[in-house]
Amino acid sequence: MSSNGVPRTLKFLRTLNGGMTQEQLAQRLSVSTSLIAKFETARQIPLPDTAEQIDDVFGSGTLVQETAADARNAVPPDWFQPWPEYEAEAEMLRGYESTYVPGLLQTEAYARAVLAVGLLPPEVAEQRLAHRLARQATVFDRRTPPVTSFIVDEAALRRGDPVMMKEQLLHLVDMSRRDRVLLHVVPVDAGLYIGQLGNFALATLPDGATVAYAENPVDGRTYEEPAKVAAFVNAWEAIRSVALPQDMSRDLIARMAEEL
Repeated sequence: MSSNGVPRTLKFLRTLNGGMTQEQLAQRLSVSTSLIAKFETARQIPLPDTAEQIDDVFGSGTLVQETAADARNAVPPDWFQPWPEYEAEAEMLRGYESTYVPGLLQTEAYARAVLAVGLLPPEVAEQRLAHRLARQATVFDRRTPPVTSFIVDEAALRRGDPVMMKEQLLHLVDMSRRDRVLLHVVPVDAGLYIGQLGNFALATLPDGATVAYAENPVDGRTYEEPAKVAAFVNAWEAIRSVALPQDMSRDLIARMAEEL
C-alpha cells in the first residue's frame, strides 16, 4: 500500500513558490487554513476539484491531482475499492449499523477511535481516516447531495468515551437537520430483529440500479446481483419498520448527548 504523498507534495510546492504559507494558499483557494493543514497532515485528501485548483495556483500541471488520486485509491483495501465509487455517483444511499455510528456520519475523533480498534499501524490508520473524511466530503459536499437514510442501533450510540460521544451525538443531531439526510434509531427495547445479523449499505445509482455492500470480520464485498441486492433491500425495510421516526430519533440522540 503506497503512502499519502499529498503532504510532501504540497509542502514542496509551497517552498518552491517563494515559501508560500498555508494561509496564503488558503486565500488563493478561498478555503480555510485548517483545511490546508489537514491536507498537509494526511487527515484529509483533496477532492478532485480542489486538487485541480491547487495545481492551477502552483502551475504544477496535474501533479496534485494525480497525487491525491493515488492516495485516495491506495488507502482502502482492495475489497473495499468499488464501494466509494458507487457512493460518489449514487442518487440515494441507505445504511444500517448495529456496532458503530455510520462511517459517513462519524466525526474525526470518533472515526480515529474506531480505526484504532482495528489494530492498524498508525500510519495506515491515519490514511484510512483521511480516506473516510474524503468520502464524507464526496457525498455531502456535492452541489446536489444524494438522499441519505441511515439506521443505527441505539446500543452503538451508547458505546465510547463520553467526551468523544457527546461531540459525535451532537454531530448526528446537526446532520439529521440537513435536507436530504434521514436518521433513524432502533431503540434498545425493540427486541430481536434481523439487523443484528450484520451491517450493510445500499446505493441507488442514476440508472435506477441498486448495489449493496456488507462486511464481515475478515473483509467486505459489494453485491450487484439483483436477487442478492433484493435480500438486502428487504432486510433494510424490515429494520426500518422497528426504528423510531426521524423526529423521535433526533430527540433521543439529543437527550443522550445531554446525559453525557
